[in-house]
Amino acid sequence: MQDEKDFIKELLHPQTQNVAFVKLVRDFQKPLYNHIRTIVLNHDDADDVLQNTFIKVFQYLKNFKGESKLFSWMYRIATNEAITFINSKAKRNSTTSQEMQSKIVENLQSDVYFNGNEIEIKLQKAIALLPEKQQLVFKMKYFQELKYENMSEILGTSVGALKASYHIAVKKIEDFMKTN
Repeated sequence: MQDEKDFIKELLHPQTQNVAFVKLVRDFQKPLYNHIRTIVLNHDDADDVLQNTFIKVFQYLKNFKGESKLFSWMYRIATNEAITFINSKAKRNSTTSQEMQSKIVENLQSDVYFNGNEIEIKLQKAIALLPEKQQLVFKMKYFQELKYENMSEILGTSVGALKASYHIAVKKIEDFMKTN
């Protein structure tokens, strides 16, 4: 924990800020990209949201209170940025965020960066039908294999509620997979 506090000091100090931020980007770029990609699904959109995430991290680092881990705080920013992106995209297209997710899933097969098969497409379709919170919980647990305690810090939800959301999401996905 002391290492993280020292690192945050480096990020905030004008003389060490640039080098520290390059390290931050290098260390967290891949896991944040993967997290964002599970939400927005499209590679180019994920890159845009990742860039916005790092801009927000840089802008608001001075406000980081240290009540959670830096990683969790950045994940929360990435999650919020990805959700905002989907909602904005839906609004621009005069549709709901759930309908937008369904459209994005339909376009997955034409995404050159998507290497899934028919079952993966079917799984993504099932996930797109879930409410936003259940989608997040399922994706974080299933794809990223995050622990409930980490998810709790990121989403600001109790472990019990996360377990319940995940269980309900799994049941809905299983039902979808069986009937479709």
